[in-house]
Amino acid sequence: MRLEEMMMQAPYRLKERQVRWVMDTLNSLSTDQKVRQIFCTIAYTDNEDYLKGIAAGEFGGLMCRAMKTEELIRLSKVLQTNAKIPFLIAGNMEAGMDQCCETGTRVGCQMSIGATREVENATALGRVIGEEADALGMNWAFAPVIDIDNNWRNPITNTRTYGSDPRLVADMGAAYVTELQKHGVAASIKHFPGDGVDERDQHLVTSVNSLDAQEWMDTYGAAYQKCIDAGALTVMAGYIMQPAWSRKLNPALKDEEILPGALSKELLTDLLRGQMHFNGTIITDSSAMAGLGCAMSREQALPACINAGCDMILFAKNMEEDLGFVRSAVEKGIISPDRLDEAVARVLALKAALHLPEKREAGTLIPSLKRAQQVVGSKEHWQAAGKVADASITLVKQEKDLLPITPERYPRILVYPKEGGATDLAFGVETRVGAVVDRLKKEGFLVDVFQPAKGFEGIEAPMSDVIDNYDLLIYVANLATKSNQTVVRLEWAQPMGADCPIFIHDVPTVFISLENPYHLADVPRIRTYINTYGSTDVVLDALMDKLTGRSAFKGESPVDAFCGMWDAHLQ
Repeated sequence: MRLEEMMMQAPYRLKERQVRWVMDTLNSLSTDQKVRQIFCTIAYTDNEDYLKGIAAGEFGGLMCRAMKTEELIRLSKVLQTNAKIPFLIAGNMEAGMDQCCETGTRVGCQMSIGATREVENATALGRVIGEEADALGMNWAFAPVIDIDNNWRNPITNTRTYGSDPRLVADMGAAYVTELQKHGVAASIKHFPGDGVDERDQHLVTSVNSLDAQEWMDTYGAAYQKCIDAGALTVMAGYIMQPAWSRKLNPALKDEEILPGALSKELLTDLLRGQMHFNGTIITDSSAMAGLGCAMSREQALPACINAGCDMILFAKNMEEDLGFVRSAVEKGIISPDRLDEAVARVLALKAALHLPEKREAGTLIPSLKRAQQVVGSKEHWQAAGKVADASITLVKQEKDLLPITPERYPRILVYPKEGGATDLAFGVETRVGAVVDRLKKEGFLVDVFQPAKGFEGIEAPMSDVIDNYDLLIYVANLATKSNQTVVRLEWAQPMGADCPIFIHDVPTVFISLENPYHLADVPRIRTYINTYGSTDVVLDALMDKLTGRSAFKGESPVDAFCGMWDAHLQ
């Protein structure tokens, strides 16, 4: 297919004038400039000198980590003013704009959206993110995650997914894509060929989607196809192998020749583009991930990503070295001129589909700080977040007559905090147990926070210290999914699990998980268990309403919160 024909088809659907801009721009670029267009770099700062260097580097795009509103506006202004070709400005817009902007609205993680069982909430997520991203000058969401959370032990998918129901994932993913792109922000469905089957993190190792070919097509494939049909402009390819499809498309492959999505011609060119008819732009997941390095030498891997079908490389380990690897591959003919031109054309076509050249020409490419301050974190957007919180918080299991809790029924509460204490702004997580304690006190409860006593077997604190002094025990866990970890599990205090739930037979006990929906695996005999899927003020306020009986629990778990364990169902 000629490049011009490719750009006129879905999802780009470019007009003749836009195609002409792409081709004129492509033909004006040197080989080095073309290589730079297929890299998407990163910014943690709005430092003007740094950003001018990025603009002068003529990269195709840039991803932002969380900054202040005025910093993001300045970033966009410096980049778009100094760049010869408009920049794609991206962010991890999975749960809300707080992952990019410190005052952005966190509507709710994708699993909280799934727990509402209302597709309209996925549309609302796309609308809030689309409006805020557009106001900030950002035009590319590395979202939605359309992985399927099949394995509760997986440490990275978890609440980032819409759940384990393939149809729900497909419907909500497509709704997000459709709404988001109405606001001039490209969606990137990820992480092809699909995470959530393995229990390993592709940030740390090349992982495996082990479904057979038909199972994959009925689940992950169906989710990708629905989002492709909804017009998704981009796909992010991960470092996840799908051996069944690789072998189906190339029966001669040996086990050691099976490659992860971003490196696999079988998966990208033959399956995604060929059988599933995706005609948009493909970007790798972060090329700094160990999942890439474990699969192939970096000098070979970056060109192999392009030859497999990727059009952009996300990030670098060392930009000058990585540019050199790709440039050298072009010079040696490892990457053909035609393949390089196709990749660059798809990057430029994405920019044209987002009307970036027209916006530059009309003077609307650079966002307004005044408008951003009105839109980002607006009252209306936080109301959407409140609606999701109210509809998603899930009472997974309950002891008869324990709820509601009031100061009259349970005046004295002992809170057991279970959180690591570290923050991860990239995923919007911070310490929050104290915020729960504050709210309990405001409700009128007398609250203590558990501290393990000194002593070992035989000289530990007596059971009566808890039984005689507290009317209710509340565990509050805040252990979140984030990259570069191998497990998300509860750990216990010394001596001998001093804070384990051993008083469930003596004192009414509630376990509240603010982030991870799977803690029943570690506390199976807890009789009352709640998942909130988040810990923003909006979520915690809704939680208090439900605990005290002012509001009903409405959420329906989109995953098996019992982790397939029979004893977790017991009371």
